[in-house]
Amino acid sequence: MAVPKSKVTRSRRGLRRSHHALGPSNPNECPNCGELRRPHHVCGACGHYDGREVVSTAEEIDLDDEAA
Repeated sequence: MAVPKSKVTRSRRGLRRSHHALGPSNPNECPNCGELRRPHHVCGACGHYDGREVVSTAEEIDLDDEAA
């Protein structure tokens, strides 16, 4: 059974994990509204993906008309 002979220090543990950091994001410009968005994700500003509207935004929904 594998049992460590001594404690691994915080420094040695950190050196081993030095390559585990996240890389920088790569935002693209939305072709519909021009806002920055993540690649292969729905635009949070306008709700478009792949040239069509997938999610309706809060400004387009009128909650007063639906309640009546």
